[in-house]
Amino acid sequence: MPATQFSTGVSIVICCHNSATRLPQMLPYLRAQEVPSGLCWEVVVVDNASTDGTAQIARELWLANMKAPLRIVDEPRLGLSFARQTGFKEARYEYVSFLDDDNWAAPNWVQTVNEVMTRHSEVGACGGYSEAVFESEPPSWFENHKIYYAVGPDWGDPASPSYRDLLWGAGLTIRKSAWRQLVDNSFRFRLIGRQGTKLLAGEDTELCFALRLNGWRLYYDPRLRLRHYMCAARLQWSHLRKLYRGDGKASVDLDAYGFALATNDASLKLRLKMTWQWQALAVIKRLAGQPSKSLTALCGLAEGDSGVTWVESQIGRLVRLLQLRGKYNSSVRQMQHFALNNENRDNFAVTQLKRKVS
Repeated sequence: MPATQFSTGVSIVICCHNSATRLPQMLPYLRAQEVPSGLCWEVVVVDNASTDGTAQIARELWLANMKAPLRIVDEPRLGLSFARQTGFKEARYEYVSFLDDDNWAAPNWVQTVNEVMTRHSEVGACGGYSEAVFESEPPSWFENHKIYYAVGPDWGDPASPSYRDLLWGAGLTIRKSAWRQLVDNSFRFRLIGRQGTKLLAGEDTELCFALRLNGWRLYYDPRLRLRHYMCAARLQWSHLRKLYRGDGKASVDLDAYGFALATNDASLKLRLKMTWQWQALAVIKRLAGQPSKSLTALCGLAEGDSGVTWVESQIGRLVRLLQLRGKYNSSVRQMQHFALNNENRDNFAVTQLKRKVS
């Protein structure tokens, strides 16, 4: 693991874009934290190109009942990944816990983050359980699509701590020395995340993949609980379709990580799959093989039909593949080169990759 060490403690980072109406609900949960004496913690609000007075609202709310220092920093480049990079830079402590402005953390959040990350030095990031809280009655289709709202998890036993392949971005805690290692190894986000009303996606998955390729493990602990507030606008069918479209686009940029982390044996078929030509043809073939789903999606019919969201994902993927047609293959090769030459050569994922390409 990297030699760089940061002060022990927890930095809560809230990346905000026009959050003035949500912070009054969210910040009281942080003011109510039950933190043991001697445990250092802070709150960092990253004002990401807000125009609604987010910074002033945060400052006024916190000063009314301050339990820990709160700092407000500006990030004028609109995009969640930009805001998170600024959060990492500004955080004073080793454990950097990212909460969204609609995440209501349990009162033991800071204490549990510190306990988990201190006990598990091999863990680069940890996360927990997210429970949905609704402004209005949720639609009938919500339960089948809740993964796209970072609710759950749905995989494994939600009551048992365990190592995971992925974690939610909402409530994701990252070891700052692990992030520093990524930066030192020339990691740069390919995905920029949400940009205001643009529902781009995948930056959380990208960060989890990058940590794994650098030899870190991901850990789930159900004691890390938060309530994820769902406003009525997010529960519209049109919004969900945009989420799937954005996820489809992000999947293309994540392919390079997926191939690098794959454990398949080397074969001609696998090598062909790792090309833009194969991936583009595969999407076209899937869409052509489901004409009724494609027609239904284009007509905007059948709210709640998973076939519609599937088509949105495939269309998003095809659009992004066309955008990257001249860069896709080189991107895959660069990621393989990065994994193979990473200094953490004993990491399981890299070991498997070496076997695959040998």
